[in-house]
Amino acid sequence: MGKTLSNEVKQALKDIYYNERAGRGKEALALLQKASDAGDGDASCVLARCYCGRQYVWIGHGFPEDDDLATKYLHKSVEQGSALGVLVALRSGELTPALKKKMPFTSLQEAFDEAKELADTGDAFCQYVVANSYFWWDFIEIQNKDKSSFPNQAAYKAYLKENISKCEDLFWKAFRGGMYLSAGNLNRYYTQGDEDIIAPQPQKALDLWRIGAEYGHPLHQAIYADDLDKLGLKSDALHWYKLAAEGGHPGAWSDVGYYYLEGKIVEKDASYAAQCFEKDLPFGTTRAHAYLGHQYFHGNGVPQDYDRAFKLLSYAYENGSTICFYMLGKCYFAGLGTRQDYVKARELLEKEKPASSDTNYMLGYIYGRGLGVAEDIPKAVDFLKKATDSKEAKEELLHYKKSLFGKWSRR
Repeated sequence: MGKTLSNEVKQALKDIYYNERAGRGKEALALLQKASDAGDGDASCVLARCYCGRQYVWIGHGFPEDDDLATKYLHKSVEQGSALGVLVALRSGELTPALKKKMPFTSLQEAFDEAKELADTGDAFCQYVVANSYFWWDFIEIQNKDKSSFPNQAAYKAYLKENISKCEDLFWKAFRGGMYLSAGNLNRYYTQGDEDIIAPQPQKALDLWRIGAEYGHPLHQAIYADDLDKLGLKSDALHWYKLAAEGGHPGAWSDVGYYYLEGKIVEKDASYAAQCFEKDLPFGTTRAHAYLGHQYFHGNGVPQDYDRAFKLLSYAYENGSTICFYMLGKCYFAGLGTRQDYVKARELLEKEKPASSDTNYMLGYIYGRGLGVAEDIPKAVDFLKKATDSKEAKEELLHYKKSLFGKWSRR
């Protein structure tokens, strides 16, 4: 009987890749750890992938990204005799000459043949790993060939095309078997081709995210929903955003919440929107913090709470949000949910583009009174005049007068 994956690895692959929305990622990680400790090289290989970040494993599992641990377990998998580990290490640039000497294979080809045997049994992860060896040209090193192995350039290109093209069928088999990551490589294969060897076939990429969404992958449901939203198919997009959110995809609840907050093809429901944003907070979703902070600041669908608003908006701002400048600036300006700080207020308010009337009023007030900045009455008056809808700005302007020579000063 040929090489097979252990039951522990099969279960972990199912929970991590094939049925990720079941929410058993942590259990799978523990299972792999135990199997790895017991000497299962394939378990060590998959464990290494789990620590490599969102490019290699669904972010919804919440696995920590740790390059050192990933490297440790990948090296361990090679030493434990995992053919999959050898191919992944080769692909990752980790198969150093020193590590290569430690693998219990006489050659890369022997390791590849064993991995191919596993792929032929129908396991999607194995098919994906083998497909990558073709897709990324690792087969050249595996087969110990180079340009000098061929009589001319045409023969070399024919060899490349023959091997690279083998990835397509394997990626499809892996995709149909549950390996959602295959869709990303298929998308690249179809939209970009490969140099002048494989011609792009963009039409073949059109249905990939829909297929993945229908297979039940939360990531693909979110991507497909994004595509539908851009096409203006809001009702269909909301359907898939909800499925992605229910499947645990980070950020999807924020998409659902935004639909209800803005009343996109559904009746506005700020209270339900807040509930949606709340569900995304544990994932650290910046939009969820920003939108919910906005709601608490204005008391929209939730009780007005400046303390909560300030904390949420601060997190969003610190993580790159550009929709918090006004609200955070006002918090510092008026001491709402935090101590009053005119320096920080000005820094934030000057970032708001275009500036609202209230923002112009606050900036005019700060510059006119020299609060945390050098007094600049002409600049203050300019800001206050722009605050056309602000009653406070009109009242503040009464404190300044213009001389016969056009110079502004305080009354």
